[in-house]
Amino acid sequence: MTALPIDPAANLKTLIRCPSVTPAEGGALSALAEMLAPLGFSIERPVFSAPGTPDVENLLARRGEAGPHLVFAGHTDVVPPGDEADWRHPPFSGAEERNEIYGRGAVDMKGGIACFVAALARLHAAGKLPAGRVSLLITGDEEGPAINGTVRLLDFAAARGERYDACVVGEPTNPETIGDMVKIGRRGSLSGVVTVTGRQGHVAYPQRALNPMRVLGPVLAALQDEPLDAGSADFQPSNLEVTSVDTGNAATNVIPARCTLAFNVRFNDRWDASRLRAELEERVARAIASQPGGFDAAFAWRSPSSDVFLTMQGPLTDALSQAIEDVTGKRPELSTSGGTSDARFIKDHCPVVEFGLVGQTMHMANERVSLADLETLTVVYEAFITRWFAAYA
Repeated sequence: MTALPIDPAANLKTLIRCPSVTPAEGGALSALAEMLAPLGFSIERPVFSAPGTPDVENLLARRGEAGPHLVFAGHTDVVPPGDEADWRHPPFSGAEERNEIYGRGAVDMKGGIACFVAALARLHAAGKLPAGRVSLLITGDEEGPAINGTVRLLDFAAARGERYDACVVGEPTNPETIGDMVKIGRRGSLSGVVTVTGRQGHVAYPQRALNPMRVLGPVLAALQDEPLDAGSADFQPSNLEVTSVDTGNAATNVIPARCTLAFNVRFNDRWDASRLRAELEERVARAIASQPGGFDAAFAWRSPSSDVFLTMQGPLTDALSQAIEDVTGKRPELSTSGGTSDARFIKDHCPVVEFGLVGQTMHMANERVSLADLETLTVVYEAFITRWFAAYA
């Protein structure tokens, strides 16, 4: 008889030992499928492709035929480990030291997957897995372009008639301790490049050239000096950050013809991507028009952009918050802070929240998680599953 995956630490070590650096599957989805099979899940492993992007393998697991449908979403792909000399233990060893497990993906987010599987296994072993449907949507493309992953997996499931009532994404949401924070929304994300064009020339004869660097200051001021907004009831103020300035000019005696400036905006619910693009284009156009010489500016918008979303409080947030309080004794903050996640795709299909491990070491050398945190998260997931299905009874 196959042993049930009731131990989150053992589950996590197995997953970490799979070198699933995006977009490689690395054996992680196969290991997960083996864990889920004795729990009665059917497994599909669709591979999605798109021009100019790597093929990505994904996993869709499903249990139950009728009743309310809860889905857990996440990813087994991880970022590269960097220089392995910076690690106390090899990044794909799953080594345990002083009650902590080391490895790439320990918290982001193989740990969350390991805990949710353990929670399901414990309920199954005790005969307490509620009636209804449970699915897992696990991608290998969250840390990559996010084109052949969750968004395609959702379409794949929808084409088979799958409908979801609620979703938990197991990203590491807690700043300090398990139970600090549930993410109920995310700001939108918009990236672009503005190219300011002048006229190339010799630095000894500036009157014959038009240096685009001379208007860089006004363009930067147009983008950043005036706040986009003051925030909203549920979100912090929108923020634009310049990430790169480049002329592509290696010569010291040539005035460049053009300068490119790359930026990203994390925006709240006072904007959508279309209106934000128009606002930024107008600001830069005014700045360029105010400068003598005949400079030109053009925008290139990178896709895909991510829309802002907010999950309203209801059965999903209530069940998860109460489960967290029952286990940890603390009521979590319901937050919209931080970056983007695949929840931005799931929100079009059902209410979605994010809750997982403490994220302090994610993407760092020596990424690690304590055994105590793995156990606490597993117990929270158990309590949540029970509470959420009870709300539909």
